Amino acid sequence: MAPLQFYTMRSHEVERLQLERDGFAVVEGFLRDAECAELVAAGLELTRHLPDAPPTVFTTTEHQVLILNQKYFMESNDKISYFYEKDALDDDGKLQVDPSISLNKVGHALHLLHPIFRCYTYSERVKALCRALGLVEPAVVQSMYIYKNPGIGGEVVPHQDISYLLTEPIPPIGFWIALEDATIENGCLWMARGSHKSGIHRRMIRSPEDRNKCIYDKPAPEYPESSFTPVPVSKGTCILIHGNVVHRSAANRSAASRHAYTFHVVERKDNNYSEDNWLQEGENAPFLNVYTTSEML
Repeated sequence: MAPLQFYTMRSHEVERLQLERDGFAVVEGFLRDAECAELVAAGLELTRHLPDAPPTVFTTTEHQVLILNQKYFMESNDKISYFYEKDALDDDGKLQVDPSISLNKVGHALHLLHPIFRCYTYSERVKALCRALGLVEPAVVQSMYIYKNPGIGGEVVPHQDISYLLTEPIPPIGFWIALEDATIENGCLWMARGSHKSGIHRRMIRSPEDRNKCIYDKPAPEYPESSFTPVPVSKGTCILIHGNVVHRSAANRSAASRHAYTFHVVERKDNNYSEDNWLQEGENAPFLNVYTTSEML
């Protein structure tokens, strides 16, 4: 693995203030080129060991979230699970593209089960950012490798992360790390600056009738296009995402992929993690304290 200890620690006061003001903060130079390459290699290696089970599609453009095998999704909290792009499959569910560009994402326990992703998730630089943000008992609850493959990388419609991971009174924080240059052409993030101050717009919760399924508590809000600002970044940049900020990304119709690694941190001290969230802590998926967890398995 590329060494992590040479990252130049800094106070991150500017990023903390930007997160409070805008709902997101850009931390440039969070990873070096060699470290990005190591994570991309790990992400591509995952595509060489796709499961034999029927593929599960993940998209956000139909009824906000469409998961064709919801059981598979709901049980992914303690596994490395594979979710395909809708356009990667034909009408019979068979791959119509090369496996290396077929996936939407892999999640949601990479930070626990994969040595390379665990190394970066619980690194000293992540601990330093959590301290700068004033988190007392930060814990990682989920992680995803996002491919945004050329030509078929799906749109992510406007949403708030807190819709899926409600914590109160302190919202979750997303760490979104660009492993390749993220441009307007290949689907960079777009942020509704300041929207984190407008409350929680809707939630995806476990159904009261069937705890193994999810429902939305209200229809998707409509957001004016003018409220979004593109945030193109170079590889190695980490974007901190306030749980309440509205953000999106366009489909990738370019010839360049836009790989990213992302995970969510929640405060555990005097903070409530909702029992209605789709993702729950389990025996094999503990919410480990960032400060006290080793980056090595």
